[in-house]
Amino acid sequence: MKQVKLYFKITVDSNCPLYRKGEILTLSDKALVCPENKPACLILVREMTGLLFDHIDSGLESAALEEKMYSCSGCTGLIKFIRISEQESTLAPPVSNDANVAKEKSVLLEGIREFPIIKAIPDTDLPEFVQSFRKERLPAGSTLITKGQTSLYLYLIVSGEVVVSDNSLLIATLGPGDVCGEMSYLGGDVAGADVKTLTESEVLVISGDLFSKLLDRTPELQMFMAKILVQRLSQSNASHFNTFDACMSGWIAEMPPAELFQIFHMNQKTGVLSLEFPRGEAKVSFREGCVINAQYRNKINEDAIFDMLKEKEGRYSFTTGLTAEEMKAAEIGDFMMLLMEGIKRVDEAIEVSEND
Repeated sequence: MKQVKLYFKITVDSNCPLYRKGEILTLSDKALVCPENKPACLILVREMTGLLFDHIDSGLESAALEEKMYSCSGCTGLIKFIRISEQESTLAPPVSNDANVAKEKSVLLEGIREFPIIKAIPDTDLPEFVQSFRKERLPAGSTLITKGQTSLYLYLIVSGEVVVSDNSLLIATLGPGDVCGEMSYLGGDVAGADVKTLTESEVLVISGDLFSKLLDRTPELQMFMAKILVQRLSQSNASHFNTFDACMSGWIAEMPPAELFQIFHMNQKTGVLSLEFPRGEAKVSFREGCVINAQYRNKINEDAIFDMLKEKEGRYSFTTGLTAEEMKAAEIGDFMMLLMEGIKRVDEAIEVSEND
């Protein structure tokens, strides 16, 4: 393979979590060099690898290549870039030297020292923690997290307002000192809501992998994030339940059984949850949030609950109130233990199916 060295300048940046307009990418036959202090995005590496082989195979002259606009997309954002000459690449804005970077981080730390998450970190670990973040200024309407996708980053809001929503349902409004991205990243699942900037905002961004390393060796930070997760789950459930009070019905695909059960339990509701699954009808009776009766197909109580948790399609509706006899019935078991055992069985069934 002949030696190749190509230079590209980013001309469009639309919510890219890593790169910004005006930055330079250098592609050679050996490596992709990204802007200083920024990691190499795997999606961009894949796109650039294809571009490199296209260039080598086509044998196009430089002038022909410079007329093209290239793009990289596939995560939460998009960038577009054009081929430039080596001389033009040297005209890029100079990067900050180490002394300036250290000074900027020091000023940044003073500005966020009163934020709850910063207070949860020992002073000895603060410099490294702040050093791990990247500052980003985003216009109103920028997407930080997309529902249904895995969040790769944790965000600390420095200024502005950010909204968390599920379709048209507003879950929370976040401001300076708040964090977002933890529900998806720390929960090990895809995001359950969209997160967008309501106003022009400044955020600090840290990759999930890097934050995980800081979390592993900082017990105080672990406690803080555990509290955040509990608060956000309660907030999300309360928002969804406000919607239930208005309609008390919906689709299982949008609100799976495990989440439905948790919401009725946390809100201490009394009544009957009716579910229509493709394989048949089911009913779960709640008394002040406790499960007192469950039926699904030919199974009852715990076994019925376990089978319901496997379902992913259907409809649900909730009717308030129970009979006098049902109000005296005993609980079928501790709710959280019942739910955890059911989720465990579902996971085990998936593993067996995948291995087969």
